[in-house]
Amino acid sequence: MIRMRILLVAGMPGAGKEELLGVARSMGIPFLRMGDIVREHHAESGTGLSVGAYANAQREELGKDIWARRALERMHGDIFLVDGCRSMDEVRSYRGLSDDVLIVGIFAPPEARFERLVKRGRDDAPRDREEFEARDSREMGWGLADVMALADVMILNDTDLDTFRERSRKTLEALL
Repeated sequence: MIRMRILLVAGMPGAGKEELLGVARSMGIPFLRMGDIVREHHAESGTGLSVGAYANAQREELGKDIWARRALERMHGDIFLVDGCRSMDEVRSYRGLSDDVLIVGIFAPPEARFERLVKRGRDDAPRDREEFEARDSREMGWGLADVMALADVMILNDTDLDTFRERSRKTLEALL
């Protein structure tokens, strides 16, 4: 077991995870995004699989904790924040590495999340409510709803950005 507090950040698309990372960065809390690690390994693999299929194939071949183990190689310090936890299998993987793991859930109402996703205009932005709801269903199907339900700490993102950033700062300070 390593001696490190690991904060697993979970939230639906558009909930405010990236804003929380910005607050963590300003506080000097190191972090990584699980998706970045998966995408890097996928790019190096040269496989014809999609990123998601590659990630699942790696879990089947090397164990459900493969992405947690690969993330651990990049983690340092007394506290570390991990963005993108989507299943209880991933939570259990981290809890197998450290006995000080907390889930930080970020909740925002669906309408607010939909508006944010459309406004930020990324390639994966939903074109309509149906596409938005399908993405939510996919995320929940991966187990994100279970992770959110079992969060140790929940940050509500239902007002303005400054309020959310302040809530995030206070929560992270309390967890230090």
